[in-house]
Amino acid sequence: MDSIISGFVKAFSLIFHLDKELLGIIFLSLKVSGLALIIAAAIGLPFGAIIGLRRFYGRDLIISVLNTFMGLPPVVVGLSLYLILSRSGPLGFMGLLYTPSAMATAQSILAFPIVASLCHSAIVSVDPIIKQASVTLGATPLQVTITIMKEARYGIMSGVIAAFGRVMAEVGAILIVGGNIAGYTRVMTTTIALETDKGNFELALALGIVLLAISLMINMVLHYVQKLGVRTK
Repeated sequence: MDSIISGFVKAFSLIFHLDKELLGIIFLSLKVSGLALIIAAAIGLPFGAIIGLRRFYGRDLIISVLNTFMGLPPVVVGLSLYLILSRSGPLGFMGLLYTPSAMATAQSILAFPIVASLCHSAIVSVDPIIKQASVTLGATPLQVTITIMKEARYGIMSGVIAAFGRVMAEVGAILIVGGNIAGYTRVMTTTIALETDKGNFELALALGIVLLAISLMINMVLHYVQKLGVRTK
């Protein structure tokens, strides 16, 4: 019991004294996850909007695939990306394996179906009367699209925030393609796993506390956005 208490005391000490190694790991985690979220949102939001606003052949299949991929096992993504980026893989010449870029790519693959699927759900849940009223008033297709997107904005924001929470907590895929190299590809989740195996519980606990704090903030923001969406209905 004393060792556990001592570990927490040392962990909080690392946080309050802004330990350089700790800060470096936190900043890299935020950088990689932030980049992954930007990529996923840049591709996922237009994709989700298209399948939400348009009717075309194969649409139902795409929606089913997106919903399935929301629970895509991270290790499968990591393994697939590793095979693609390895020296014998089709993109091995790019030298991306064991780099932050490879980690961001893995996280963006995991975040994409979440962003796209929740964006689609938010758009299709918009009252059809809004679209009908816009068309009746002479709105152009672009104006109708913008109107629907505005109505669905809180649901879309919730999807983006949920995706960020997913990538921040990710460990399997980025461990495979990032390699957990100190000072280069070591992020919070992989460091916690490594330092726990090494018995260095102080750093692992400190990072765990920070990760929990970030997760709490993400969920608070998500809850707030969802409440705003309910109030506007």
